[in-house]
Amino acid sequence: MDTVERYHGYVSLQRRGVVALPSELRARLHLDEPGVQLEVTEREDGVVELRAALPVPADQAWFWKTRWQEREHEVDAHVAAGAVTVHEDTAAFLAHVDDVSDGE
Repeated sequence: MDTVERYHGYVSLQRRGVVALPSELRARLHLDEPGVQLEVTEREDGVVELRAALPVPADQAWFWKTRWQEREHEVDAHVAAGAVTVHEDTAAFLAHVDDVSDGE
């Protein structure tokens, strides 16, 4: 059961649409970190959702593409199933790679 107390309260909408979130909420959700952004979603039922988001640097965007993440999950599944080979050293690893390449 979730024992974390969730925030419920009111905040004021200031000039130019500025909203100040309570400090305890910002601290608990790490919203005081540099570069944090909030994703804003307006739902059909009139609810406005805010979700914390950290921007991804352009040189790391490849990692977060759908296909790359699918492959990451595949690797995680292989590791969890023990379907991996551990090598004693770099030479053993490279010999294994050569063996696999020769078999193609």
